[in-house]
Amino acid sequence: MAPTDSHTEAKPEVDSEEKIQGREIEVDEDRLPSRAMAIHEHIRMDGEKELERDAMALLWSAIAAGLSMGASLLAKGIFHVQLADIPGGMVLENLGYTFGFIIVIMARQQLFTENTVTAVLPVMQKPSGGNLVLLLRLWGVVLLGNLIGTGLAAAAFEFMPIFDDATRAAFVSIGKKVMENPPLEMFSNAIISGWLIATMVWMFPAAGAAKIVVIILMTWLIALADTTHIVVGSVEILYLVFNGDLHWSAFIWPFALPTLAGNIVGGTFIFALLSHAQIRNDMSNERKARNRAQAKKPSITGDSASS
Repeated sequence: MAPTDSHTEAKPEVDSEEKIQGREIEVDEDRLPSRAMAIHEHIRMDGEKELERDAMALLWSAIAAGLSMGASLLAKGIFHVQLADIPGGMVLENLGYTFGFIIVIMARQQLFTENTVTAVLPVMQKPSGGNLVLLLRLWGVVLLGNLIGTGLAAAAFEFMPIFDDATRAAFVSIGKKVMENPPLEMFSNAIISGWLIATMVWMFPAAGAAKIVVIILMTWLIALADTTHIVVGSVEILYLVFNGDLHWSAFIWPFALPTLAGNIVGGTFIFALLSHAQIRNDMSNERKARNRAQAKKPSITGDSASS
């Protein structure tokens, strides 16, 4: 007897106008009112795919991203040691911050701050309860996976005999510099980094082969501005926790909670809302034009039949 599918978990599905009408999201710039709308729809299409992904697939991808983000601390720590006596070495040292982002984004791993804009656009397009649940599910799974991955990376850096004393001291210095920020500054700086990450994501559809250049420039700017980021910062602060320089509670507050809130505000409530608002009128006009075209079809068919 063939096995039944009664216990098979239903695939999550985004609630959208296109699914109701049985069509795909239109991303052709020539057929849309503006370039901004084409970018918006391209990102929204990616966001729907992310919202509908299997939870375990999301988790494993997010853990991989957290591990990969260890490369940012690794590169920055090595540059910190090697460039210590060079004038302006701080500028090149912060280039190391970009390494983790390059790996994560080019490998299509799940990074929480990318999803503060990508996965939010489908919810803004159709703010239903089901879509909100899917967004919170995605955020929860990806954030959990990122934190597990960053914890594993930080533990490996501390407990495995990989680095010399100078590099370990650099890791400590980098983490302590982040912890110099009081909670309000953690939050404020995180707004800037969340906004810059969302800006970077918005640029991807137009970047083409220059995507890696966009990643380097935008994340390098995040590092140069000394902003806070929930995923990269978790590697830096958890290293201090495993090293014994910091208590677990300090990771949660003043670091994680204000930084997480700031990243969400910068990526979602500022950038995504503004990006969605700028094309709402275009979307309304496009919908009206499509409805007018559909309304004409029966009359055309009727005229053909009568002739």
